[in-house]
Amino acid sequence: MHKPSKPQQFFSWSSLVVLLLLLLMPLSASAYLDPTTGSMLISAIVGLFASLVLAIKTYWYRIKGFFSRKPDDRQTDDESS
Repeated sequence: MHKPSKPQQFFSWSSLVVLLLLLLMPLSASAYLDPTTGSMLISAIVGLFASLVLAIKTYWYRIKGFFSRKPDDRQTDDESS
């Protein structure tokens, strides 16, 4: 493999920078969002929030139950005999 010369390296880096700048430039969009779209977004956000709360609640009870686990009845019976 041969190493690219300085002009080729400069061209590749400069073309990469120009490409990135062109991709990051905003374009004007002639778009319309009707009221139904807004309510759909709000309901999606509420649903996401509700599912996150449910998942956290479920795992919280599992973690809490793991650390507050009492010894089995069989173990206490064996120790008392």
